[in-house]
Amino acid sequence: MRPTRCRCGSEVIGLGKTMLARRLPTIMPPMSLDEALEVTAVHSVAGLLSADRGVLAARPFRAPHHTVSAAGLVGGGDPVRPGEVSLAHRGCLFLDELLEFKAAVLEALRQPLEDGFVTISRARARATFPARPLLVGAINPCPCGYAGERQGRCTCPPERVRSYRARLSGPLLDRIDLHVALPPVDVVHLQSAARGEPSAPVRERVMAARAAQAERARRGGAALTNATLAPRDLERLAAPDAAGARVLAAAMDKLGLSARAYSKVLRVARTVADLDGSDAVRAPHVAEAVHARLFDRDPDAAQAARAVP
Repeated sequence: MRPTRCRCGSEVIGLGKTMLARRLPTIMPPMSLDEALEVTAVHSVAGLLSADRGVLAARPFRAPHHTVSAAGLVGGGDPVRPGEVSLAHRGCLFLDELLEFKAAVLEALRQPLEDGFVTISRARARATFPARPLLVGAINPCPCGYAGERQGRCTCPPERVRSYRARLSGPLLDRIDLHVALPPVDVVHLQSAARGEPSAPVRERVMAARAAQAERARRGGAALTNATLAPRDLERLAAPDAAGARVLAAAMDKLGLSARAYSKVLRVARTVADLDGSDAVRAPHVAEAVHARLFDRDPDAAQAARAVP
């Protein structure tokens, strides 16, 4: 998939963050009937289904504006209605310009992301809505967006950059599995006739990985996906081999990863192994999972970052 726009000279080159995020539902497995019923129920409660609309088959994609309120994001109101995090349940919740969201609004996501549901209590009502979306956030490296570019166009003073990045708190960042940098794309690559890999074969690999997880769940009584494995099952099913354990131990020591980040690395490494068709979690799988923790590896790496999924 290629970036969507290119403005040459003194203008910014679009990296395609939004385009990539919008393609995510196309590589996710089809919803099961139970998942489709869950999604349909949430959208029905929110009043988003017409009378002649049947069960929703496509995974939802929600992209609220950064001016959204906490109630709009996690739910609320009178009567109580689900928020964007629930409307994106089983689909994708894309927060573009993540650092432009109010800090209190972003912090409201911590509990739903941790528990997979959100409970809203009011004087006359109490409601619980499911909330297991694939969260994707996109940020710029600084307020002007030019930090780290070779042309040296960034005019943001260091204290302004630090204040800007501090809007994303450590606890919330800890709950994001992957931190991926998208560096500027050369015009030569944009003008190339070569096409990126289409979604269909990527989706096939994802479905094969999900099938492997489902088979492990059938054999061992664990959760259906790596993301929802209980801690005891995670240690049992995602334990790396000897070489992988050494890589993980070195990363923990060097990067000072939190217990939550350690769990994230194990889940991602198990998923990378599944995508690789490997029953065992090996050193390369662990190394790739650690490499995806960009801001743990180098807190100043945001200087060159263009997105944090």
